[in-house]
Amino acid sequence: MLINKILVNREWQMMKRLKLYAYLVLFLFLSIASNAQCAMCRASLTSEGNKTKAEAVNDGIVYLMVVPYLLAGGIGYAIYRMRKK
Repeated sequence: MLINKILVNREWQMMKRLKLYAYLVLFLFLSIASNAQCAMCRASLTSEGNKTKAEAVNDGIVYLMVVPYLLAGGIGYAIYRMRKK
């Protein structure tokens, strides 16, 4: 009886890990490109006609946007781990 509980618990933990890995793969490798320019940046860059510069500014905004989300996610995960204990 005890052995069955241990095996079920291990299988449950393994399924949780597999689900976590699947979500990581989904979010990291299947990302969709987004356009994140503010209206003023977009207007000033497109009026110049320099499409490469406009795309570079857009990519920079997206990269800068990632850091706060990672910090919030890390803090949320830390709180989750503390509550779980």
